[in-house]
Amino acid sequence: MLLFRGHTGELAELVRQLRLKFSMKDLGLARHILGMKINQNCNRRQLFLSQIDYIRRVLERFNMQSAKSASTPLPIYLQRFQRDCPTSSLEGEDMKLVPYALTIGSVMYALVTTRPDIDHAVGVVNKFMHNPGRSHWNAIKHVF
Repeated sequence: MLLFRGHTGELAELVRQLRLKFSMKDLGLARHILGMKINQNCNRRQLFLSQIDYIRRVLERFNMQSAKSASTPLPIYLQRFQRDCPTSSLEGEDMKLVPYALTIGSVMYALVTTRPDIDHAVGVVNKFMHNPGRSHWNAIKHVF
């Protein structure tokens, strides 16, 4: 359990009350939780969460570790996205080999925990989960 309080006296009182009901051990300042790195600057009262290790593992998993960075999380060509869905069985078969849903799920974990800036982009590519085309796959790679 992680405990956060603005005032150290309040935190000490909360810990005291919890110890009356539960067996507890103080492990000190948290550094990692649920794949997130926690950095604190107590003097400035700042807390930073980072998932850099998780994101690196996801990039490696989908062989995207050499991907170039982009200035925006979503490509510009969104206007034609709907008509990029496969219409023939041959196009659909080609996309069955692409881990589209797995990729979006991996990106969604980062979105929910530390990267709200990619919310719109992931929401757009998520709409095509049922019938993604190559441009949709390229768009999720653009999010990477």
